[in-house]
Amino acid sequence: MLKKRLKLVISGAVQGVGFRPFIYRLATELKLTGWVNNSASGVFIEVEGSLENLENFLLKIPTEKPPRSQIQSIETTWLDCLGYNSFEIRHSVSGEKTAIVLPDLATCSDCLNEIFDPNNRRYRYPFTNCTNCGPRYSIIEALPYDRPQTTMKGFMMCCECQQEYENPRDRRFHAQPNACPRCGPQLALWNAHGEFLANQNLALKMAANAIKEGKILAIKGLGGFHLMVDGSNHTAVEELRQRKRRPHKPFALMYPSLDSAKSHCKISPLEEQLLTSPEAPIVLLKRKPHTINLWPFIAPNNPYWGVMLPYTPLHHLLLSDLNFPLVATSGNLSDEPICIEEGEALQRLSPIADLFLVHNRPILRPVDDSVVRIMGGREMILRRARGYAPFPIGLQESEGKISPHPPHTPHPLPLSPSLLATGGHLKNTVAILRDNQVFISQHIGDLSTSEALGAFYQVMDSLKGLYDFEPQIIVCDAHPDYLSSQFAQSQGLPVIKVQHHYAHILSCMTEQGVKSPVLGVAWDGTGYGDDGTIWGGEFLLITEGNYQRVAHFEPFKLPGGDRAVKEPRRIALALIYQIFESFDGLENLPLFDHFSIRELNLIKQMLSRNLNTPITSSVGRLFDGVASLLGICQDISFEGQGAIALEYVIGDLQTNAIYPYKILEETLPLVINWEGIVRGILADLLDNLKPGEISAKFHNTLIEIIINIAEKISQKKVIVTGGCFQNKYLTERAIKRLIQENFTPVWHQKVPPNDGGISLGQIMAAVTRLELGKEV
Repeated sequence: MLKKRLKLVISGAVQGVGFRPFIYRLATELKLTGWVNNSASGVFIEVEGSLENLENFLLKIPTEKPPRSQIQSIETTWLDCLGYNSFEIRHSVSGEKTAIVLPDLATCSDCLNEIFDPNNRRYRYPFTNCTNCGPRYSIIEALPYDRPQTTMKGFMMCCECQQEYENPRDRRFHAQPNACPRCGPQLALWNAHGEFLANQNLALKMAANAIKEGKILAIKGLGGFHLMVDGSNHTAVEELRQRKRRPHKPFALMYPSLDSAKSHCKISPLEEQLLTSPEAPIVLLKRKPHTINLWPFIAPNNPYWGVMLPYTPLHHLLLSDLNFPLVATSGNLSDEPICIEEGEALQRLSPIADLFLVHNRPILRPVDDSVVRIMGGREMILRRARGYAPFPIGLQESEGKISPHPPHTPHPLPLSPSLLATGGHLKNTVAILRDNQVFISQHIGDLSTSEALGAFYQVMDSLKGLYDFEPQIIVCDAHPDYLSSQFAQSQGLPVIKVQHHYAHILSCMTEQGVKSPVLGVAWDGTGYGDDGTIWGGEFLLITEGNYQRVAHFEPFKLPGGDRAVKEPRRIALALIYQIFESFDGLENLPLFDHFSIRELNLIKQMLSRNLNTPITSSVGRLFDGVASLLGICQDISFEGQGAIALEYVIGDLQTNAIYPYKILEETLPLVINWEGIVRGILADLLDNLKPGEISAKFHNTLIEIIINIAEKISQKKVIVTGGCFQNKYLTERAIKRLIQENFTPVWHQKVPPNDGGISLGQIMAAVTRLELGKEV
């Protein structure tokens, strides 16, 4: 019988998912000898045996692999036999770090059964895990993924855990966070001064009782702290709002079970699949009618709740003891990063939390909860963090190969230059390019506080350290005042600046595998334009390595600049003044009740004399102005508040009515004149048309503008991207209308349409630029 040796190098998400024991079992079943090990770049295998068994082995790997693994490539080499006597799992080896770090995963059903089984040694143990679940990204220090390179290195396994860890036929074989009550992390309950109150199961019981009494609990979870209160206790929820300085922004709810969530929310099969998935994100769910007035403080004037299920043993145990939903919001002050360390949490959260439920398993990096919404019949990630980050987005080979020395480049470039993208200013993420894969960080947040800026540096250093990555080129937003752009400029490396909306469109194109030419519709609140003004209502024609601004909304003024962003009523005044050049005869509009005479005169002077009135083409700001005109949002306390209110006031209303508008077509770019829209809204207000009907007409008009521009530009593939397309009504109707008119709509799924996706687009812009040999 002919025998051969087969050498395999498997890359992808193949560490921390039970891949080596799978290979061990498969090889021994097929009577093959050899070995398998982890390396910093993937899994290495050598097997010997009959040609037939080796071919079966090769066929079975992709079809029978562990469920959480993902294979990107299998390199095979056929060799002569060496005479292996058995099959073994060898120690990990070092090398170039390209292996994929798996995200943190929700508790699997096997572990869940154990923590609720009184006869199991892990009964009620809140840090139970196995190769199919538990912490990964939040605890790993370096590749390859082995226990000494995680934050579990300080916990020595007991004999029983060690036996599990070393048994290839056990589901805890090389589960790096493996532990039990005898040898693993422990719980403790502290008061707001950091004084010890209880530990282990008593700490959990006392924490549950405190929540029943209306107390605010800070709980250290998987990727950081949550602040938790009884979701049905109005007083407790309102107290949390006041202490956290979060007056209106919706809170997320953690339900004890899927059935309990179904009692309050409408849950489709796809939403159920997301809630119960290993990623376990927050899912935006429509409330059932009878719950609308049940807990008004959870999400004021909002028909959707952000709902998640318990995803760690600690959450399962706490929610099981309570058996009612809890508010579970990030452990931070507004606009600050989530706390991950006990001392930091005491310092920053003691003005908010009454008690602290902590543990001694260190969290290496903050990883917030991900947020997902069903859009166009599939999931759309709105905040990409736990469960998804740092899983990479692969570049198509044709778009990701870079010439070794492009002409006219002042800095010599290696075959595949190391790119670091610093993202935007709001909803910041950073990204690195490594071997045709873009590793996007978890959500960092808005870089408006020193704490957030510190997290920005920390996350960058963490990604660089994990992959032994040193950037050779930095990519940033073209806005000179963004702190992320200023950081890029300060590093003494070649810098590529990327226009904000171009990055939005490339982000969607890259994750969906779409090639140019396309028409990109990029609508958001703010983006630095090529002409130095604020863009945000853009139609860009994308060709290979370039873009052209082919249409945009007619610019309008923002009286007071950033203050107008916080006070949409100022934008409403600016829209009116731009049309009528006066407020005379319009004083009966409810809008004017929100201004004093002095403030009104001041803003009128600003508008007439162009004093501190930057101009913008932003559709996001247009949403704000219309929300103000309708009387549903005059001042905002969180980003997108006006646009969200405008979407939700529509309710279930069905109408195809639109407002008149004009497109000025003398030259490119085409200019969309919105005067008819605002005049129509003012007329409907005087006729006492309901706000929901006015909002629906406004949305419908925007959608018809997309169709109209697409027809004039004659480009069939249409990308919809930017923060405005987090709006379900706008996005789904745009998709529907584009299909009706024989266009091909493309929208986001794996990467947020908001600024959380900017870093991916920046990487793609730089790759394209370098391929074409353009100067850095």
